[in-house]
Amino acid sequence: MTVQTFRDLLAKRPFQPFRLVMSSGETYEVRHPEMAFFTRSDILVGVDIAEDGVPDGFKICPLLHVTAIEPLNPPRPRRGKRQPTEPA
Repeated sequence: MTVQTFRDLLAKRPFQPFRLVMSSGETYEVRHPEMAFFTRSDILVGVDIAEDGVPDGFKICPLLHVTAIEPLNPPRPRRGKRQPTEPA
């Protein structure tokens, strides 16, 4: 993953929460753009977030070890209007 990938994810409005999947199999959720910060080589993710929204700590995730980014709340497909059927 690149710095630009995370810059785009954190700047997107409305923000779309996502999960980082690491090469070790560990996962970290980013539910708010202020819960992640990136450097040229790492993304720091707030963990153990209390009810007041403040994280208890953070994990340093090397960008080279991020294997996937998954949306937490994938958008639901829109249902189109049904077209009336033609008589046979």
